[in-house]
Amino acid sequence: MILPYLLVLGKLNEVMTTIPIAQNSHCPVGFFPCGNISLCLPQSLHCNKVQDCENGADEEDCDDNSGLANMFETFFTPTHIELSEDCLLQHFPQKCDCRGTEMECDYKNLNNVPQVSGNVTMLSLKSNKIKSLPADAFLTYCDLQELYLQDNQIQSISKTAFCGLYNLRRLYISHNHITSLKPRLFQDLHNLEILFLDDNLISRISPRLFIGLKSLCILSMVNNLLENLPKRPICAEIPEVYWMDFDSNRIKSLNYSTFVKCDKLAVLYIQRNEITTISEKAFAPLHSLIELELSSNKIQELPKHLFKNIKLLIKLNISDNPINFVHPEQFENLQQLQSLGIEGIEIANIESRMFNPMTNLEHIYFHKFQYCAYSPHVRSCKPNTDGISSFEDLLANIILRVFVWIIACLTCFGNLFVIFMRSLIRAENKLHAMSIKILCCADCLMGVYLFFVGIFDVKYRGEYNKHAHRWMESVQCRMIGFLAMLSTEVSVLLLTYLSLEKYVVIVFPFSNIKPGKQQTLIILTTIWLIGFIIAIIPLWNEDTFGNYYGRNGVCFPLYADQIETDAAKGYSIGIFLGLNLIAFIIIVFSYFSMFYSIHKTGIQTPEIKRRIRSEVALAYRFFFIVLSNAFCWIPIFLLQVLSLIQVEIPGAITSWVVIFILPINSALNPILHTLTTTFFREKMKLFICKHSSKGKSTWTESSSKQSTSSVKFSFLRRISALENILTSRHH
Repeated sequence: MILPYLLVLGKLNEVMTTIPIAQNSHCPVGFFPCGNISLCLPQSLHCNKVQDCENGADEEDCDDNSGLANMFETFFTPTHIELSEDCLLQHFPQKCDCRGTEMECDYKNLNNVPQVSGNVTMLSLKSNKIKSLPADAFLTYCDLQELYLQDNQIQSISKTAFCGLYNLRRLYISHNHITSLKPRLFQDLHNLEILFLDDNLISRISPRLFIGLKSLCILSMVNNLLENLPKRPICAEIPEVYWMDFDSNRIKSLNYSTFVKCDKLAVLYIQRNEITTISEKAFAPLHSLIELELSSNKIQELPKHLFKNIKLLIKLNISDNPINFVHPEQFENLQQLQSLGIEGIEIANIESRMFNPMTNLEHIYFHKFQYCAYSPHVRSCKPNTDGISSFEDLLANIILRVFVWIIACLTCFGNLFVIFMRSLIRAENKLHAMSIKILCCADCLMGVYLFFVGIFDVKYRGEYNKHAHRWMESVQCRMIGFLAMLSTEVSVLLLTYLSLEKYVVIVFPFSNIKPGKQQTLIILTTIWLIGFIIAIIPLWNEDTFGNYYGRNGVCFPLYADQIETDAAKGYSIGIFLGLNLIAFIIIVFSYFSMFYSIHKTGIQTPEIKRRIRSEVALAYRFFFIVLSNAFCWIPIFLLQVLSLIQVEIPGAITSWVVIFILPINSALNPILHTLTTTFFREKMKLFICKHSSKGKSTWTESSSKQSTSSVKFSFLRRISALENILTSRHH
């Protein structure tokens, strides 16, 4: 009965003696050998699903088989002895299947436990309609070793339901509706090895429940509604237990007395509970603990010496807890640890000395791949990328690295060209021209943002992961994120204002409520002020918003992250799914109204048509601006909605949206606002012709002056020569 446990421990000792191969190799820190080849590859190339070693050694041993759970699958998966095809049971229901001394009666719509011969050794009653287990239900089955009752409708179990099952080793009562377990229910199950009670409605466990389970190997109570562990130590009744599983319960705290006398406990699962506090000595009695699962609880801080006494721990998972601080010495006693899971945890104070004591660590799982730079001695560090950046480059994709420069140039130079030309060419509507130039200034900031992303991508090329954490926490990252947000919001508000302005002129042509110069200046100044306030808000209070702009390598968050603060989530939703969505709806409504009005006035007098003809041309141009807005903002709205319903969004989507979709307005606005207008094109031709004709006339005039001076010079030379001749003759 204890043999599987000893076999597993023996296997673990064998594995542990073969771990430090990479550490004794000739490779420097951060590099690991290609098996028996002298070639060393950096950490980023190992276990990345790409064969970089000739012998493929970089992709070998990448599966995390640390801990006992995977090994127990080998030893505890039901493996039945080959039985004869003939049934050796004298009595059993005809609709059930019998082979040797084993009976399977799954999916047979049974309402009660059937009558079977006493020599049955395996009884499977899964997926039936059994609602209760009466007293002495299995009393005559003294040879029964395995009992499967999963996926029934069991609500109650009699106190003596399992009496007489002295040889039972495996009992599965998962996925039922059990609300309580009576004391001494398992008193006759002296040889039980595995007990699964997951996915029930159990709210409390009585300490007397486990009397008699002296040889229990695995206790699993997954997905119940367990609120409290028994006040009396649970291992006082089952001292031989070496596997406990309390997954998906409602346990709120752990203290020293919880696991007293659990000297042989090797595996402890307490994930998906409501644990908020753990005393510093909660795990002190667990000297034999090999695997500990604490993920998906509500733990905000781990005591400094919590893992001090569990020095044999091989696998630890504390992922998805709202932990906001990790002590630098938190893992210093876990020298045998092979696998560490800390996904979903922002480690603001991360440093290399946190992980250096774990010399046997082979697998580490972070929330951000940038943290891998702090554990270079670990061969397999996940994730390898966030979809935007990689170990080597800020922009992981070559297409992104090229197009960030192309789009930055188009955005900056296109908008600067429009500002320059509109400053030289006199416009009929000066206020409109001023608004367009202000819009180009806002769009130009997006190009500046993209230039900085490209510059820092070049700066960190080939070694980005060494600088990633510092880059995302840097002032430069926050500033370019501020510029991108300022550009985006000012552009959105300006387009909304220009759309409403055209809406009033076209839909109400005789209203005369078009703003004057002073009102226009006030509106434009207000828009810039609102945009500035929106962009600066996340920088005001880091405790409230965290590092809002530094959540990815491109320093621009597009949607609410699940682990960010409530204030930051509210801000993201309020801006992208609130303000910007309202602005988009206003723009679309304005243009639909304009086109309807244009269609309606098509039968009116020519005077009215002439009056709004120039405004109609502007409206058609603005339609394409709205279309570009739709291509830009609809994907962002969808990302926000997906984040709200907690759909995981790949980081690669963020990078493509930021580089290609978000700047689409900034890059196209110069073309749509200026270069496509008939008025501007005609003025451009006149401007070019005027300057070319001036140049030609200047050149002609200068040529004429040059020829005149040549003639004069020649004439004077001749006169001088003639005077010399006359003088010589006189003498």
